[in-house]
Amino acid sequence: MSRESAKELVRWYLRTQGAVQSEGLNAQGFGGVAVGDSQLYFEFHEDSGSLECSALVYRFKEPPKPGVIEGFEAEAREGTDTGGGTVDYERENRGLFLSRTYTQLPDGKTFSKDMQKLSKASVVWRDEVLDRVASRVFHPEELEQKR
Repeated sequence: MSRESAKELVRWYLRTQGAVQSEGLNAQGFGGVAVGDSQLYFEFHEDSGSLECSALVYRFKEPPKPGVIEGFEAEAREGTDTGGGTVDYERENRGLFLSRTYTQLPDGKTFSKDMQKLSKASVVWRDEVLDRVASRVFHPEELEQKR
């Protein structure tokens, strides 16, 4: 996939979501949009010619405690719907995402459906899975302190 084709795909998708003035991907290959209750981010990787699409689940204020990311990965392995994505923790921005990567340019209809699934799953992960993982990883007294 070329940068230009990825940019056009994202631009088209963002326009379908009401972001009429969006250029799709900026000069650094990044883009994003809020869709309903979710936030989607796009990044073109020049080295692999791939487009990474990520739906935000949670942004940590501090680096997550040991076992937290592994807890989310276990949820995915156990079959919790990821909307077609994978659990993706980005250390540089402390964001937990559900992400999927395209190496071939999908058609618009498929891409829209995929982004809808990813968005919906990220909301469920934020609203339900986050608490479930926290209850597995933290002791009950720690949970009370966090609330």
